[in-house]
Amino acid sequence: MPISKQIQSLVKDYLDDCSSINKVCGPKSDQVEKLEASAESINASRGRPLFFKYVGSGRGQGPYVELEDGSVKLDLINGIGIHILGHSHPKVLETTVTASLSDAVMQGNLQPNKEYKEILAKLTQISSKHSKLKHAWLCPSGAMANENALKMCRQKTNGSRMVISFNNAFAGRTTMMAELTDNDSYRQGLPRYNDVLRIPFYDSKNPNSSEESLAAFKEHVEKHRGDICAFMFEPMQGEGGYRVAPREFFIPMLEICRKEGIPVFLDEVQTFCRTGQFFAYETLCLAEYVDVVTVAKTLQNGATFYTEDMNPKPGLISGTFAGSTVALAAGLQVLEELEQGYMGPEGKIQKIHDSFTGMLKNLNETTCKGLVNEVEGLGLMVAFTPFDGSKEKMLELVKRLFDNGVMGFGCGSGPFRMRFLLPAILTDEHIAEIKTILEKTLLEIKG
Repeated sequence: MPISKQIQSLVKDYLDDCSSINKVCGPKSDQVEKLEASAESINASRGRPLFFKYVGSGRGQGPYVELEDGSVKLDLINGIGIHILGHSHPKVLETTVTASLSDAVMQGNLQPNKEYKEILAKLTQISSKHSKLKHAWLCPSGAMANENALKMCRQKTNGSRMVISFNNAFAGRTTMMAELTDNDSYRQGLPRYNDVLRIPFYDSKNPNSSEESLAAFKEHVEKHRGDICAFMFEPMQGEGGYRVAPREFFIPMLEICRKEGIPVFLDEVQTFCRTGQFFAYETLCLAEYVDVVTVAKTLQNGATFYTEDMNPKPGLISGTFAGSTVALAAGLQVLEELEQGYMGPEGKIQKIHDSFTGMLKNLNETTCKGLVNEVEGLGLMVAFTPFDGSKEKMLELVKRLFDNGVMGFGCGSGPFRMRFLLPAILTDEHIAEIKTILEKTLLEIKG
């Protein structure tokens, strides 16, 4: 039998085996100890406990994932934004099994295979369609993509140090990205380089928000003219609380960047593919201003996009690993699938957004008044402020929801918020099931 037929048969057998994973359920009594032992082993090996007592069995279907104890959860965080098509998507499965038979486990920028070529071609086709981003460079993670982008910006500005960024920004976990991240708890014990100039992000409750941010921006430019390498920001803040700003908020600052020759660097590691367009800069109509853009997560890999003008000199960016063969192939398959009716104002992503946010607002207007506040987000990224917005209440909701069968996560820092990274395969039936569990959980905590 040809290999392709064997792969199709294998994938079918696996999907048949997972077909019963179609609703939330509790653990199986004879498998509880297995999960306990696995979690304890992980905790001991890394010296700190898992946030959730979560060790997957390797089986799942759509938004559902099975744990080692046989329990099934609705996964609304999907690896913090990786599994945009949910678990065990048939086309992605077939692609990854096929790619796993390649001669090379990892591909690099020195020795690429066809998967490297194909995903780069797709990425630059998507990026150059609505912007000046003609080129892309692959790497294994979002943090590394951001490091490459920052190096490009500093080289372009002749070694300028300073980066203008927003309050509550998040950029990754490397030493420099921790500096760009506005959260002291993420850099305990690290030296401070004082390379970041902060400005307030948009605050819908403050009528003077735009003017105050612009004034701070102008002040930094005036004080550090000639030593600013980039204006770096997330088009919609992720870890900072899933906060959204209108296009008009950004434009005056971007016009100053254009006038002053300050590169505009957008971190789309989390927003890529999730806002109803492939890039959030498209959703916000900012394409004409962007010079460098980074992505990861949904891509199953990392990538830095850049204009011809930002093309770095040889030797500045490289790296042994560009990504695993499986990740590169899977990322391409995800992009091709998302081109099939998911994007645009009438696409599946926007419909999921409208249905999910409508469900949250309905809860706040009916049975859970005052418990589901400030529903906000774009596309598949949705958050709300639970209860009084305290860290304690947010964490209690996250943990209790997990126990009841729905996986979400926290974000923000005053107020603290409940966030969801929704898979693009959610149906109205899934959302109805989520509503039932969320309502039950909120009322349990309210008491």
